[in-house]
Amino acid sequence: MAKQILILNGPNLNLLGTRQPEVYGSTTLADVERDCAALAEALGVEVRFAQSNHEGELVDLIQDARQTANGIIINPAAYSHTSVAILDALNMFDGPVLEVHISNIHKREEFRHHSFVSARADGVIAGCGVAGYQLALRHMANLIP
Repeated sequence: MAKQILILNGPNLNLLGTRQPEVYGSTTLADVERDCAALAEALGVEVRFAQSNHEGELVDLIQDARQTANGIIINPAAYSHTSVAILDALNMFDGPVLEVHISNIHKREEFRHHSFVSARADGVIAGCGVAGYQLALRHMANLIP
């Protein structure tokens, strides 16, 4: 059975490619999904993608992943800095968790420097643009049994 990886994206990432291209670039979330799906096939893993602007929906997806995924890659976006609920849900997940940020949150506004999700993450990739997703996917493929 192939390793199952859930790739979650938080609020406003549905606008990737059009929202603040000077910060996030012009690649769309659909482009990221296509590129990760191709890499996943080459790595022999399966990926499922989800994006939500709603905190509770992300919590539900994480809870469901306890039964369906071996690992989670999450770009919690603005919820990184505010969501104890997402942290609590991730703490109930037994597999590895990798946190991805397209921009370098440590070079941005001070309120972005803290991420609740980082307290649970087994690794954090920030500031590598959308290539951070592929870096995370490669690392996750090695982390999960």
